Amino acid sequence: MIRATMTAVAVAAAVWAFAAPGRAEDKKEVKLTGTLVCGKCSLKETPKCSNVLQVKEGDKTVNYFLDDQGAKEAYHEGVCGGDKVEGVTVTGTVTEKDGKKYVKPTKVETKK
Repeated sequence: MIRATMTAVAVAAAVWAFAAPGRAEDKKEVKLTGTLVCGKCSLKETPKCSNVLQVKEGDKTVNYFLDDQGAKEAYHEGVCGGDKVEGVTVTGTVTEKDGKKYVKPTKVETKK
């Protein structure tokens, strides 16, 4: 019984050791700069007004859906209705779900 318990503890420690670095890396804060658009009005990809940062990565444009308050955010006013705001920098943590990239912003800076 002691041997089985020690084996279970060793396996759990090994799984934790390999999984923990990946989780810590996923939480790394990044800084993205691009064009802010409305996910509903411009992209037709969300049912409600939302904020999406379009970032040029190589020859592709990648959409980062902001995990924020959508239309309630002060910076949304400039993009609602199909407009766009260029030169926006978003600092936050990036995750991916169902093939889409999301960023939980800690800071959003627009050019004045």
